[in-house]
Amino acid sequence: MFYLLYLLKEDFILFNVFKYITFRSFGAGVTAFLISIILGKAFISFLSKKQFKENIRPDGPPGHKSKAGTPTMGGAFIVIAITISALLWVNLISKTIWVVLLFTISYGLIGFADDWLKLYYRKGMRAKVKFLLQVGLGILFIFLLLSEKKGFTMSIRVDQIAYYSFTSVVFPFFKKAVFNLGWLYIPFAIIVVVGASNAVNLTDGLDGLAIGSITVAVATYIVFAYLSGHAEFSRYLQIPYIPGGGELAVFLAAVGGACLGFLWYNSHPAEVFMGDVGSLALGAAIGSVALIIKQELLLIVVGGLFVMEAASVIIQVVSFKLTGKRVFRMAPLHHHFELNGWPESKVVTRFWIISLVLSLVALSTLKLR
Repeated sequence: MFYLLYLLKEDFILFNVFKYITFRSFGAGVTAFLISIILGKAFISFLSKKQFKENIRPDGPPGHKSKAGTPTMGGAFIVIAITISALLWVNLISKTIWVVLLFTISYGLIGFADDWLKLYYRKGMRAKVKFLLQVGLGILFIFLLLSEKKGFTMSIRVDQIAYYSFTSVVFPFFKKAVFNLGWLYIPFAIIVVVGASNAVNLTDGLDGLAIGSITVAVATYIVFAYLSGHAEFSRYLQIPYIPGGGELAVFLAAVGGACLGFLWYNSHPAEVFMGDVGSLALGAAIGSVALIIKQELLLIVVGGLFVMEAASVIIQVVSFKLTGKRVFRMAPLHHHFELNGWPESKVVTRFWIISLVLSLVALSTLKLR
């Protein structure tokens, strides 16, 4: 649609607006939201008829027993909404967009396979197999980017442009803290994308918690992607200039719109759960964009809530194996607060607030350089 309407700009001056990243980002977000809303109702009905329903862990918080039977795998319509909207609004000549979109879909397929196995065989994909698939696709993704990105330009001062490779890492709070990891960047990048997808997956345990938090993170990265793709803004703000980075803002707008559409049905009490198909895909989307716009380390701040959730699981497992004792009443962290007496809606709202505050901290790094 982007090309079709933009080609008509000579005959219809109004269509000239399709060249603007901001307009197309708005269009992508609204399109993905509407597709998600429309597909959502039909998907929920389909999932219910097919008995694709959530199995609640018996050792979970008592209040979760009422969630048994809620349709799951709703993340499938998130991925569909993202894909359709992106294809309509992004510049499809960009190889980077294709790589990111296909990477997002591929992680969604891993999640879909895991969800399907859980439903039909009451046992999901083996953790080792799932992890190896994520790592394998992560390696393929990194090599595709390395072959396509021969180097980026970073604004150091108004009168000076410094060049560095795709394997460089930028520290968000400092002007010139740029380190080239060389081949070590490959395992670092894999940790980012695999860690991001699994952290979002672990956070997906309460109605609206993961989808609301990832929407805030996506909105933050839309700002960074847009600024990174603008030569003057990136120079002024001392952040890496990524040619074509603005197209990633359009892609992320589609992700954000799809997330808001899903939240319509996933808000408490949830009519549908996203399942691994949604959480893995969304984590892959945000992680891959963070790599491309050279804001990998900033993901620790923006996605601080997801880091906390993942860390709580790691701490719990390590502590129990070493000492036989648990640090938290239950992991991930949101269950700990539930068992401490917090109502589910309060846990979700407070965690959303944390996400929003962390987003503001991340945005403040644009001036703290």
